Amino acid sequence: MTEQPNRQTLAGDGITAPLRFTVFRRIWLASLLSNLGLLIQGVGAAWAMTQMSASADQVALVQTALMLPIMLISMPAGAIADMYDRRIVTLVSLAIALTGASALTVLAGLKLITPETLLAFCFVVGSGNALFGPAWQSSVSEQVPPEALPSAVALNGISYNIARSFGPAVGGVIVAALGAVAAFACNAILYLPLLVVLLIWRRSVEPSRLPREKLNRAMVSGFRYITNSPPIKIVLLRTLVMGLIGGAIMALMPLVARDLLHGGAQTYGIMLGAFGMGAVVGALNIHELRKRMSGEAAIRACTISMAFAMAALAVSTEPVLTAAALVLAGAVWMAAVALFNIGVQLSAPRWVAGRSLAAFQASISGGIAIGAWGWGHLTDYAGVEVALLTAAGLMLISPLLGVWLTMPRVGARNEDAEVLADPEVRLSLTGRSGPLVVEIEYRVSQENARAFHNVMQDVQLSRQRNGAYGWSIARDIADPELWTERYHCPTWLDYLRQRNRSTLSERALHQQAIDFHIGPEPVRVRRMLERPFGSVRWKEETPDRASEEVLPVVATAAGSST
Repeated sequence: MTEQPNRQTLAGDGITAPLRFTVFRRIWLASLLSNLGLLIQGVGAAWAMTQMSASADQVALVQTALMLPIMLISMPAGAIADMYDRRIVTLVSLAIALTGASALTVLAGLKLITPETLLAFCFVVGSGNALFGPAWQSSVSEQVPPEALPSAVALNGISYNIARSFGPAVGGVIVAALGAVAAFACNAILYLPLLVVLLIWRRSVEPSRLPREKLNRAMVSGFRYITNSPPIKIVLLRTLVMGLIGGAIMALMPLVARDLLHGGAQTYGIMLGAFGMGAVVGALNIHELRKRMSGEAAIRACTISMAFAMAALAVSTEPVLTAAALVLAGAVWMAAVALFNIGVQLSAPRWVAGRSLAAFQASISGGIAIGAWGWGHLTDYAGVEVALLTAAGLMLISPLLGVWLTMPRVGARNEDAEVLADPEVRLSLTGRSGPLVVEIEYRVSQENARAFHNVMQDVQLSRQRNGAYGWSIARDIADPELWTERYHCPTWLDYLRQRNRSTLSERALHQQAIDFHIGPEPVRVRRMLERPFGSVRWKEETPDRASEEVLPVVATAAGSST
Protein backbone atom coordinates (compact mmCIF):
# COMPACT_ATOMS: atom_id res chain seq x y z
CA MET A 1 0.00 0.00 0.00
CA THR A 2 1.27 3.51 -0.86
CA GLU A 3 2.39 5.48 2.17
CA GLN A 4 0.21 8.52 2.87
CA PRO A 5 2.09 11.03 5.06
CA ASN A 6 0.07 13.61 6.93
CA ARG A 7 0.31 17.35 6.24
CA GLN A 8 2.65 18.02 9.16
CA THR A 9 5.06 15.31 7.95
CA LEU A 10 4.97 16.74 4.43
CA ALA A 11 5.80 20.20 5.72
CA GLY A 12 8.70 18.83 7.75
CA ASP A 13 10.14 16.92 4.80
CA GLY A 14 10.20 20.07 2.63
CA ILE A 15 11.23 19.48 -0.95
CA THR A 16 11.71 15.73 -0.42
CA ALA A 17 8.09 15.20 0.73
CA PRO A 18 6.79 13.95 -2.68
CA LEU A 19 9.38 11.14 -2.65
CA ARG A 20 7.38 9.56 0.18
CA PHE A 21 4.81 8.52 -2.44
CA THR A 22 5.74 5.32 -4.26
CA VAL A 23 4.26 6.16 -7.67
CA PHE A 24 5.86 9.59 -7.78
CA ARG A 25 9.20 8.19 -6.59
CA ARG A 26 9.31 5.50 -9.28
CA ILE A 27 8.34 7.86 -12.08
CA TRP A 28 10.74 10.52 -10.83
CA LEU A 29 13.73 8.13 -10.80
CA ALA A 30 12.85 6.77 -14.24
CA SER A 31 12.40 10.27 -15.65
CA LEU A 32 15.86 11.12 -14.29
CA LEU A 33 17.33 8.37 -16.49
CA SER A 34 15.22 9.48 -19.45
CA ASN A 35 16.41 13.07 -19.04
CA LEU A 36 19.98 11.82 -18.82
CA GLY A 37 19.58 10.03 -22.16
CA LEU A 38 17.99 13.05 -23.79
CA LEU A 39 20.84 15.31 -22.73
CA ILE A 40 23.46 12.82 -23.88
CA GLN A 41 21.73 12.79 -27.27
CA GLY A 42 21.67 16.60 -27.27
CA VAL A 43 25.44 16.73 -26.85
CA GLY A 44 25.89 14.18 -29.64
CA ALA A 45 23.53 16.03 -32.00
CA ALA A 46 25.02 19.49 -31.37
CA TRP A 47 28.59 18.25 -31.71
CA ALA A 48 27.78 16.17 -34.79
CA MET A 49 26.36 19.33 -36.38
CA THR A 50 29.53 21.30 -35.59
CA GLN A 51 31.50 18.59 -37.39
CA MET A 52 29.23 18.62 -40.44
CA SER A 53 28.74 22.39 -40.73
CA ALA A 54 30.71 25.48 -39.76
CA SER A 55 27.54 27.62 -39.79
CA ALA A 56 26.49 28.95 -36.37
CA ASP A 57 22.98 29.14 -37.80
CA GLN A 58 22.78 25.37 -38.35
CA VAL A 59 24.36 24.59 -34.98
CA ALA A 60 21.71 26.71 -33.24
CA LEU A 61 19.00 24.97 -35.29
CA VAL A 62 19.63 21.73 -33.35
CA GLN A 63 18.14 23.45 -30.30
CA THR A 64 15.31 24.77 -32.47
CA ALA A 65 14.54 21.29 -33.85
CA LEU A 66 14.23 19.89 -30.31
CA MET A 67 12.16 22.79 -28.94
CA LEU A 68 10.01 23.92 -31.87
CA PRO A 69 7.62 20.91 -31.71
CA ILE A 70 6.74 21.86 -28.16
CA MET A 71 5.55 25.25 -29.39
CA LEU A 72 3.73 23.82 -32.43
CA ILE A 73 1.83 20.91 -30.88
CA SER A 74 1.66 21.85 -27.22
CA MET A 75 -1.99 22.93 -27.26
CA PRO A 76 -3.24 19.75 -29.00
CA ALA A 77 -1.00 17.81 -26.61
CA GLY A 78 -2.52 19.59 -23.63
CA ALA A 79 -6.05 18.94 -24.89
CA ILE A 80 -5.23 15.25 -25.39
CA ALA A 81 -3.80 15.11 -21.85
CA ASP A 82 -7.07 16.48 -20.45
CA MET A 83 -9.31 14.33 -22.67
CA TYR A 84 -7.68 10.90 -22.39
CA ASP A 85 -5.98 8.73 -19.79
CA ARG A 86 -2.75 10.61 -19.08
CA ARG A 87 -0.87 7.37 -18.50
CA ILE A 88 -1.73 6.13 -22.00
CA VAL A 89 -0.82 9.50 -23.51
CA THR A 90 2.62 9.42 -21.87
CA LEU A 91 3.24 5.88 -23.13
CA VAL A 92 2.34 6.80 -26.71
CA SER A 93 4.50 9.92 -26.61
CA LEU A 94 7.48 7.97 -25.28
CA ALA A 95 7.04 5.45 -28.09
CA ILE A 96 7.25 8.30 -30.64
CA ALA A 97 10.42 9.68 -29.05
CA LEU A 98 11.93 6.19 -28.85
CA THR A 99 11.22 5.67 -32.55
CA GLY A 100 13.00 8.91 -33.45
CA ALA A 101 15.99 8.11 -31.24
CA SER A 102 16.27 4.58 -32.63
CA ALA A 103 16.11 5.78 -36.25
CA LEU A 104 18.78 8.37 -35.53
CA THR A 105 21.01 5.67 -34.04
CA VAL A 106 20.61 3.39 -37.06
CA LEU A 107 21.29 6.15 -39.60
CA ALA A 108 24.34 7.38 -37.68
CA GLY A 109 25.62 3.82 -37.39
CA LEU A 110 25.29 3.39 -41.17
CA LYS A 111 26.98 6.79 -41.69
CA LEU A 112 23.92 8.08 -43.54
CA ILE A 113 23.40 11.07 -41.29
CA THR A 114 23.28 14.55 -42.84
CA PRO A 115 22.47 17.96 -41.32
CA GLU A 116 18.94 17.68 -42.71
CA THR A 117 18.26 14.16 -41.37
CA LEU A 118 19.80 15.07 -38.03
CA LEU A 119 17.43 18.02 -37.67
CA ALA A 120 14.48 15.93 -38.90
CA PHE A 121 14.90 13.17 -36.31
CA CYS A 122 15.67 15.68 -33.57
CA PHE A 123 12.27 17.13 -34.51
CA VAL A 124 10.65 13.67 -34.14
CA VAL A 125 12.21 13.23 -30.69
CA GLY A 126 11.09 16.74 -29.80
CA SER A 127 7.55 15.92 -30.96
CA GLY A 128 7.40 12.91 -28.63
CA ASN A 129 8.62 15.06 -25.77
CA ALA A 130 6.06 17.76 -26.67
CA LEU A 131 3.21 15.25 -26.41
CA PHE A 132 4.68 13.78 -23.23
CA GLY A 133 5.16 17.03 -21.29
CA PRO A 134 1.58 18.20 -20.55
CA ALA A 135 0.32 14.70 -19.69
CA TRP A 136 3.30 14.03 -17.41
CA GLN A 137 3.25 17.39 -15.64
CA SER A 138 -0.52 17.48 -15.14
CA SER A 139 -0.47 13.91 -13.76
CA VAL A 140 1.84 15.01 -10.92
CA SER A 141 -1.21 16.30 -9.04
CA GLU A 142 -2.60 12.75 -9.19
CA GLN A 143 0.57 11.29 -7.65
CA VAL A 144 0.90 13.63 -4.65
CA PRO A 145 -1.55 15.64 -2.49
CA PRO A 146 -1.98 19.40 -3.01
CA GLU A 147 0.32 20.23 -0.08
CA ALA A 148 3.24 18.50 -1.81
CA LEU A 149 2.56 19.82 -5.34
CA PRO A 150 4.99 22.82 -5.31
CA SER A 151 7.75 20.53 -4.04
CA ALA A 152 6.89 17.94 -6.69
CA VAL A 153 7.13 20.60 -9.42
CA ALA A 154 10.53 21.66 -8.08
CA LEU A 155 11.67 18.03 -7.87
CA ASN A 156 10.78 17.47 -11.51
CA GLY A 157 12.95 20.44 -12.36
CA ILE A 158 15.71 18.98 -10.21
CA SER A 159 15.38 15.66 -12.05
CA TYR A 160 16.09 17.34 -15.37
CA ASN A 161 18.91 19.41 -13.95
CA ILE A 162 20.61 16.59 -12.07
CA ALA A 163 20.70 14.92 -15.46
CA ARG A 164 21.97 18.17 -16.96
CA SER A 165 24.72 18.28 -14.34
CA PHE A 166 26.14 14.91 -15.39
CA GLY A 167 24.53 14.11 -18.74
CA PRO A 168 26.40 16.62 -20.90
CA ALA A 169 29.75 15.70 -19.34
CA VAL A 170 28.99 12.00 -19.81
CA GLY A 171 27.76 12.79 -23.31
CA GLY A 172 30.98 14.65 -24.06
CA VAL A 173 33.04 11.64 -22.95
CA ILE A 174 30.86 9.24 -24.97
CA VAL A 175 31.03 11.38 -28.09
CA ALA A 176 34.79 11.87 -27.75
CA ALA A 177 35.41 8.13 -27.21
CA LEU A 178 32.75 6.39 -29.30
CA GLY A 179 31.17 9.03 -31.55
CA ALA A 180 27.71 10.51 -31.84
CA VAL A 181 26.09 7.15 -32.66
CA ALA A 182 26.78 5.93 -29.10
CA ALA A 183 25.12 9.04 -27.67
CA PHE A 184 22.01 8.42 -29.79
CA ALA A 185 21.91 4.76 -28.69
CA CYS A 186 22.14 5.75 -25.00
CA ASN A 187 19.10 7.96 -25.37
CA ALA A 188 17.06 5.15 -26.95
CA ILE A 189 18.02 2.69 -24.17
CA LEU A 190 17.31 5.12 -21.33
CA TYR A 191 13.71 5.62 -22.46
CA LEU A 192 12.94 2.02 -21.43
CA PRO A 193 12.82 2.39 -17.60
CA LEU A 194 10.24 5.17 -17.85
CA LEU A 195 8.13 3.07 -20.21
CA VAL A 196 8.20 0.21 -17.68
CA VAL A 197 7.17 2.28 -14.62
CA LEU A 198 4.34 3.91 -16.56
CA LEU A 199 3.13 0.47 -17.69
CA ILE A 200 2.89 -0.75 -14.08
CA TRP A 201 1.25 2.46 -12.76
CA ARG A 202 -2.39 1.78 -11.98
CA ARG A 203 -3.86 5.25 -12.30
CA SER A 204 -7.25 5.72 -10.65
CA VAL A 205 -9.63 7.45 -13.03
CA GLU A 206 -12.90 9.04 -11.95
CA PRO A 207 -15.32 8.72 -14.89
CA SER A 208 -16.75 11.97 -16.18
CA ARG A 209 -20.48 12.59 -15.95
CA LEU A 210 -20.38 14.16 -19.41
CA PRO A 211 -19.17 12.92 -22.81
CA ARG A 212 -15.59 13.72 -23.81
CA GLU A 213 -15.04 16.92 -25.80
CA LYS A 214 -13.81 16.67 -29.37
CA LEU A 215 -10.18 17.67 -29.89
CA ASN A 216 -10.89 20.94 -31.70
CA ARG A 217 -13.46 22.00 -29.10
CA ALA A 218 -11.10 21.02 -26.29
CA MET A 219 -8.37 23.20 -27.80
CA VAL A 220 -10.79 26.10 -28.11
CA SER A 221 -11.86 25.58 -24.47
CA GLY A 222 -8.23 25.69 -23.33
CA PHE A 223 -7.46 28.80 -25.38
CA ARG A 224 -10.61 30.49 -24.08
CA TYR A 225 -9.74 29.67 -20.48
CA ILE A 226 -6.23 31.09 -20.81
CA THR A 227 -7.28 34.28 -22.60
CA ASN A 228 -9.87 34.98 -19.88
CA SER A 229 -7.47 34.25 -17.01
CA PRO A 230 -5.28 37.36 -16.42
CA PRO A 231 -2.85 35.65 -13.98
CA ILE A 232 -2.04 32.85 -16.43
CA LYS A 233 -1.69 35.28 -19.35
CA ILE A 234 0.84 37.35 -17.40
CA VAL A 235 2.89 34.29 -16.44
CA LEU A 236 2.91 33.02 -20.04
CA LEU A 237 4.03 36.36 -21.49
CA ARG A 238 6.84 36.69 -18.94
CA THR A 239 7.85 33.08 -19.66
CA LEU A 240 8.00 33.77 -23.40
CA VAL A 241 10.29 36.76 -22.90
CA MET A 242 12.52 34.73 -20.58
CA GLY A 243 12.83 32.00 -23.22
CA LEU A 244 13.51 34.42 -26.08
CA ILE A 245 16.40 36.10 -24.28
CA GLY A 246 17.73 33.37 -21.99
CA GLY A 247 17.70 30.78 -24.78
CA ALA A 248 20.88 32.41 -26.11
CA ILE A 249 22.91 30.49 -23.53
CA MET A 250 21.82 27.00 -24.63
CA ALA A 251 21.77 27.85 -28.32
CA LEU A 252 25.30 29.27 -28.37
CA MET A 253 26.90 26.92 -25.83
CA PRO A 254 28.61 24.72 -28.48
CA LEU A 255 30.15 27.85 -30.00
CA VAL A 256 31.25 29.13 -26.58
CA ALA A 257 33.08 25.83 -26.03
CA ARG A 258 34.58 25.75 -29.53
CA ASP A 259 35.35 29.42 -30.29
CA LEU A 260 35.80 31.16 -26.93
CA LEU A 261 37.30 28.31 -24.89
CA HIS A 262 38.92 26.49 -27.85
CA GLY A 263 37.72 23.15 -26.46
CA GLY A 264 36.12 20.00 -27.82
CA ALA A 265 33.08 17.85 -27.09
CA GLN A 266 34.26 17.14 -23.54
CA THR A 267 34.60 20.86 -22.76
CA TYR A 268 31.11 21.43 -24.13
CA GLY A 269 29.75 18.67 -21.90
CA ILE A 270 31.48 20.05 -18.81
CA MET A 271 30.09 23.54 -19.45
CA LEU A 272 26.57 22.17 -19.80
CA GLY A 273 27.17 20.20 -16.60
CA ALA A 274 28.06 23.43 -14.80
CA PHE A 275 24.79 24.97 -15.97
CA GLY A 276 22.94 21.88 -14.72
CA MET A 277 24.64 21.95 -11.32
CA GLY A 278 23.55 25.54 -10.93
CA ALA A 279 20.00 24.58 -11.88
CA VAL A 280 19.92 21.95 -9.13
CA VAL A 281 21.01 24.60 -6.62
CA GLY A 282 18.27 26.90 -7.89
CA ALA A 283 15.58 24.21 -7.64
CA LEU A 284 16.62 23.25 -4.10
CA ASN A 285 16.10 26.86 -2.99
CA ILE A 286 12.69 27.44 -4.60
CA HIS A 287 10.88 26.95 -1.29
CA GLU A 288 13.02 29.55 0.48
CA LEU A 289 12.78 31.94 -2.45
CA ARG A 290 8.96 31.75 -2.48
CA LYS A 291 8.88 32.25 1.30
CA ARG A 292 11.19 35.28 1.39
CA MET A 293 10.25 37.16 -1.80
CA SER A 294 7.14 37.98 -3.83
CA GLY A 295 6.88 36.47 -7.29
CA GLU A 296 7.77 39.76 -8.98
CA ALA A 297 10.78 40.42 -6.75
CA ALA A 298 12.07 36.87 -7.26
CA ILE A 299 11.79 37.09 -11.06
CA ARG A 300 13.49 40.50 -11.04
CA ALA A 301 16.40 39.11 -9.01
CA CYS A 302 16.71 36.12 -11.34
CA THR A 303 16.75 38.14 -14.56
CA ILE A 304 19.29 40.68 -13.30
CA SER A 305 21.56 37.89 -12.07
CA MET A 306 21.27 36.10 -15.41
CA ALA A 307 22.20 39.29 -17.26
CA PHE A 308 25.50 39.49 -15.37
CA ALA A 309 26.15 35.78 -15.93
CA MET A 310 25.61 36.15 -19.69
CA ALA A 311 27.95 39.14 -19.83
CA ALA A 312 30.62 37.10 -18.03
CA LEU A 313 30.18 34.31 -20.59
CA ALA A 314 30.76 36.76 -23.42
CA VAL A 315 34.04 38.15 -22.10
CA SER A 316 35.52 35.03 -20.49
CA THR A 317 38.18 32.90 -22.18
CA GLU A 318 38.93 30.88 -19.03
CA PRO A 319 37.00 27.61 -18.49
CA VAL A 320 36.84 28.15 -14.71
CA LEU A 321 35.27 31.62 -15.02
CA THR A 322 32.90 30.42 -17.74
CA ALA A 323 31.83 27.45 -15.58
CA ALA A 324 31.21 29.74 -12.58
CA ALA A 325 29.07 32.05 -14.72
CA LEU A 326 27.12 29.03 -15.97
CA VAL A 327 26.48 27.82 -12.41
CA LEU A 328 24.93 31.21 -11.62
CA ALA A 329 22.99 31.25 -14.89
CA GLY A 330 21.67 27.73 -14.29
CA ALA A 331 20.53 28.54 -10.75
CA VAL A 332 18.56 31.67 -11.66
CA TRP A 333 17.20 30.13 -14.88
CA MET A 334 15.83 27.13 -12.99
CA ALA A 335 14.40 29.32 -10.23
CA ALA A 336 12.59 31.56 -12.72
CA VAL A 337 11.21 28.69 -14.80
CA ALA A 338 10.06 26.81 -11.67
CA LEU A 339 8.30 29.95 -10.37
CA PHE A 340 6.49 30.32 -13.70
CA ASN A 341 5.56 26.62 -13.71
CA ILE A 342 4.23 26.67 -10.15
CA GLY A 343 2.23 29.79 -10.98
CA VAL A 344 0.49 28.05 -13.87
CA GLN A 345 -0.07 24.75 -12.03
CA LEU A 346 -1.63 26.41 -8.99
CA SER A 347 -3.77 28.81 -11.05
CA ALA A 348 -5.39 26.25 -13.39
CA PRO A 349 -8.21 23.92 -12.27
CA ARG A 350 -7.86 20.20 -12.93
CA TRP A 351 -10.12 20.11 -16.01
CA VAL A 352 -7.80 22.43 -17.95
CA ALA A 353 -4.47 21.66 -16.23
CA GLY A 354 -2.96 19.86 -19.24
CA ARG A 355 -3.84 22.67 -21.64
CA SER A 356 -2.54 25.36 -19.28
CA LEU A 357 0.76 23.52 -18.83
CA ALA A 358 0.91 23.00 -22.60
CA ALA A 359 0.63 26.75 -23.06
CA PHE A 360 3.43 27.19 -20.51
CA GLN A 361 5.59 24.70 -22.42
CA ALA A 362 4.80 26.48 -25.67
CA SER A 363 5.84 29.80 -24.15
CA ILE A 364 9.19 28.66 -22.79
CA SER A 365 10.09 26.28 -25.63
CA GLY A 366 8.78 28.56 -28.34
CA GLY A 367 10.79 31.41 -26.88
CA ILE A 368 13.93 29.27 -26.80
CA ALA A 369 13.34 27.94 -30.34
CA ILE A 370 12.68 31.34 -31.92
CA GLY A 371 15.41 32.94 -29.85
CA ALA A 372 17.93 30.25 -30.87
CA TRP A 373 17.24 31.01 -34.53
CA GLY A 374 17.68 34.74 -33.95
CA TRP A 375 20.81 34.40 -31.82
CA GLY A 376 22.32 32.08 -34.42
CA HIS A 377 21.78 34.67 -37.16
CA LEU A 378 23.23 37.44 -35.00
CA THR A 379 26.27 35.28 -34.21
CA ASP A 380 26.90 34.64 -37.91
CA TYR A 381 26.79 38.39 -38.48
CA ALA A 382 28.59 39.79 -35.40
CA GLY A 383 30.17 36.92 -33.44
CA VAL A 384 29.45 35.02 -30.23
CA GLU A 385 30.62 37.79 -27.91
CA VAL A 386 28.31 40.44 -29.41
CA ALA A 387 25.34 38.05 -29.40
CA LEU A 388 25.80 37.19 -25.72
CA LEU A 389 26.35 40.82 -24.71
CA THR A 390 23.20 41.82 -26.59
CA ALA A 391 21.24 39.10 -24.79
CA ALA A 392 22.69 40.26 -21.47
CA GLY A 393 21.55 43.84 -22.13
CA LEU A 394 18.02 42.75 -23.02
CA MET A 395 17.84 40.51 -19.94
CA LEU A 396 18.98 43.41 -17.75
CA ILE A 397 16.09 45.64 -18.86
CA SER A 398 13.45 42.86 -18.99
CA PRO A 399 12.30 43.48 -15.36
CA LEU A 400 10.69 46.68 -16.66
CA LEU A 401 7.91 44.41 -17.94
CA GLY A 402 6.85 44.08 -14.32
CA VAL A 403 5.51 47.64 -14.45
CA TRP A 404 2.74 46.47 -16.82
CA LEU A 405 2.76 42.71 -16.29
CA THR A 406 3.25 42.24 -12.54
CA MET A 407 3.60 38.62 -11.49
CA PRO A 408 0.40 37.50 -9.72
CA ARG A 409 0.33 36.26 -6.17
CA VAL A 410 0.01 32.47 -6.05
CA GLY A 411 -1.41 30.63 -3.07
CA ALA A 412 -2.94 27.18 -2.81
CA ARG A 413 -4.18 25.33 -5.86
CA ASN A 414 -7.51 26.55 -7.27
CA GLU A 415 -9.46 23.39 -6.43
CA ASP A 416 -12.51 22.18 -8.33
CA ALA A 417 -15.84 22.77 -6.62
CA GLU A 418 -18.41 20.06 -6.00
CA VAL A 419 -20.68 19.04 -8.85
CA LEU A 420 -23.95 20.96 -8.98
CA ALA A 421 -27.35 19.33 -9.22
CA ASP A 422 -28.83 19.52 -12.70
CA PRO A 423 -31.34 22.27 -13.54
CA GLU A 424 -35.01 21.47 -13.99
CA VAL A 425 -35.83 20.59 -17.61
CA ARG A 426 -39.31 20.03 -19.09
CA LEU A 427 -38.44 20.46 -22.76
CA SER A 428 -36.99 17.47 -24.63
CA LEU A 429 -33.32 18.25 -25.19
CA THR A 430 -30.35 16.50 -26.71
CA GLY A 431 -26.69 17.25 -26.09
CA ARG A 432 -26.64 19.23 -29.36
CA SER A 433 -29.65 21.42 -28.53
CA GLY A 434 -28.70 25.08 -28.55
CA PRO A 435 -27.59 27.77 -28.42
CA LEU A 436 -28.69 28.10 -24.81
CA VAL A 437 -29.32 31.56 -23.36
CA VAL A 438 -29.04 32.13 -19.61
CA GLU A 439 -30.49 35.23 -17.96
CA ILE A 440 -29.99 35.96 -14.26
CA GLU A 441 -31.92 38.79 -12.62
CA TYR A 442 -30.50 40.57 -9.57
CA ARG A 443 -32.17 43.29 -7.53
CA VAL A 444 -29.44 45.58 -6.15
CA SER A 445 -29.82 48.71 -4.05
CA GLN A 446 -28.71 51.84 -5.91
CA GLU A 447 -25.99 52.73 -3.40
CA ASN A 448 -24.33 49.35 -4.13
CA ALA A 449 -24.58 49.71 -7.93
CA ARG A 450 -20.92 50.55 -8.54
CA ALA A 451 -19.60 47.80 -6.25
CA PHE A 452 -21.94 45.25 -7.86
CA HIS A 453 -20.86 46.30 -11.36
CA ASN A 454 -17.18 45.87 -10.41
CA VAL A 455 -17.81 42.36 -9.10
CA MET A 456 -19.67 41.46 -12.29
CA GLN A 457 -16.58 42.27 -14.38
CA ASP A 458 -14.83 39.40 -12.61
CA VAL A 459 -17.93 37.24 -13.01
CA GLN A 460 -17.74 37.91 -16.76
CA LEU A 461 -14.21 36.48 -16.96
CA SER A 462 -15.30 33.50 -14.88
CA ARG A 463 -18.24 32.69 -17.18
CA GLN A 464 -16.22 33.20 -20.36
CA ARG A 465 -13.20 31.10 -19.39
CA ASN A 466 -15.48 28.20 -18.51
CA GLY A 467 -17.38 28.20 -21.82
CA ALA A 468 -19.86 31.08 -22.07
CA TYR A 469 -19.89 33.72 -24.80
CA GLY A 470 -21.85 36.88 -25.59
CA TRP A 471 -21.85 37.93 -21.94
CA SER A 472 -23.52 41.21 -20.97
CA ILE A 473 -24.85 43.02 -17.95
CA ALA A 474 -27.83 45.39 -18.31
CA ARG A 475 -29.73 47.72 -15.98
CA ASP A 476 -33.43 48.40 -16.30
CA ILE A 477 -33.99 52.12 -17.05
CA ALA A 478 -37.52 52.02 -15.54
CA ASP A 479 -36.45 50.04 -12.48
CA PRO A 480 -32.81 50.99 -11.63
CA GLU A 481 -32.54 48.29 -8.96
CA LEU A 482 -33.09 45.53 -11.55
CA TRP A 483 -29.96 44.13 -13.25
CA THR A 484 -29.88 41.33 -15.83
CA GLU A 485 -26.82 39.20 -16.51
CA ARG A 486 -27.04 37.40 -19.86
CA TYR A 487 -24.75 34.92 -21.60
CA HIS A 488 -24.83 32.14 -24.19
CA CYS A 489 -23.53 28.58 -24.40
CA PRO A 490 -23.29 26.82 -27.80
CA THR A 491 -25.25 23.71 -26.78
CA TRP A 492 -26.99 22.15 -23.81
CA LEU A 493 -23.97 19.90 -23.27
CA ASP A 494 -21.64 22.91 -23.31
CA TYR A 495 -23.84 24.59 -20.71
CA LEU A 496 -23.61 21.56 -18.41
CA ARG A 497 -19.83 21.65 -18.76
CA GLN A 498 -19.67 25.41 -18.15
CA ARG A 499 -21.88 25.08 -15.09
CA ASN A 500 -19.66 22.47 -13.43
CA ARG A 501 -16.21 23.79 -14.33
CA SER A 502 -16.23 26.49 -11.67
CA THR A 503 -13.57 26.31 -8.99
CA LEU A 504 -14.13 27.05 -5.32
CA SER A 505 -12.89 30.62 -5.75
CA GLU A 506 -15.22 31.16 -8.71
CA ARG A 507 -18.19 29.79 -6.77
CA ALA A 508 -17.28 32.22 -3.99
CA LEU A 509 -17.20 35.04 -6.57
CA HIS A 510 -20.66 34.05 -7.89
CA GLN A 511 -21.96 33.99 -4.32
CA GLN A 512 -20.47 37.46 -3.76
CA ALA A 513 -22.57 38.71 -6.69
CA ILE A 514 -25.68 36.99 -5.33
CA ASP A 515 -25.10 38.56 -1.90
CA PHE A 516 -25.85 42.01 -3.43
CA HIS A 517 -29.39 40.79 -4.21
CA ILE A 518 -32.13 42.33 -2.06
CA GLY A 519 -35.83 41.63 -1.70
CA PRO A 520 -37.95 38.68 -0.58
CA GLU A 521 -37.61 36.72 -3.84
CA PRO A 522 -34.38 34.82 -4.69
CA VAL A 523 -32.27 35.62 -7.73
CA ARG A 524 -34.28 34.65 -10.82
CA VAL A 525 -32.67 32.43 -13.47
CA ARG A 526 -34.02 31.77 -16.95
CA ARG A 527 -32.51 29.12 -19.24
CA MET A 528 -33.84 29.37 -22.79
CA LEU A 529 -33.26 27.65 -26.11
CA GLU A 530 -32.47 30.44 -28.56
CA ARG A 531 -33.31 28.56 -31.78
CA PRO A 532 -35.83 25.92 -30.71
CA PHE A 533 -36.51 24.58 -34.22
CA GLY A 534 -34.72 21.29 -33.49
CA SER A 535 -37.04 20.72 -30.54
CA VAL A 536 -40.20 21.13 -32.64
CA ARG A 537 -41.43 18.43 -35.05
CA TRP A 538 -42.68 20.13 -38.20
CA LYS A 539 -45.15 17.33 -38.88
CA GLU A 540 -46.87 14.93 -36.55
CA GLU A 541 -45.32 11.95 -38.34
CA THR A 542 -41.77 13.32 -38.11
CA PRO A 543 -39.66 11.04 -35.86
CA ASP A 544 -38.84 12.51 -32.46
CA ARG A 545 -35.05 12.14 -32.42
CA ALA A 546 -34.79 13.59 -28.93
CA SER A 547 -36.66 10.59 -27.53
CA GLU A 548 -34.07 8.26 -29.02
CA GLU A 549 -30.99 10.10 -27.76
CA VAL A 550 -29.89 9.65 -24.19
CA LEU A 551 -29.37 13.00 -22.51
CA PRO A 552 -25.82 13.57 -21.30
CA VAL A 553 -27.12 14.09 -17.78
CA VAL A 554 -30.46 13.05 -16.39
CA ALA A 555 -32.44 16.14 -15.42
CA THR A 556 -33.11 16.52 -11.72
CA ALA A 557 -34.21 19.27 -9.40
CA ALA A 558 -32.54 22.62 -9.83
CA GLY A 559 -29.36 22.95 -7.81
CA SER A 560 -27.68 26.32 -8.11
CA SER A 561 -29.03 29.66 -9.25
CA THR A 562 -26.57 29.74 -12.15
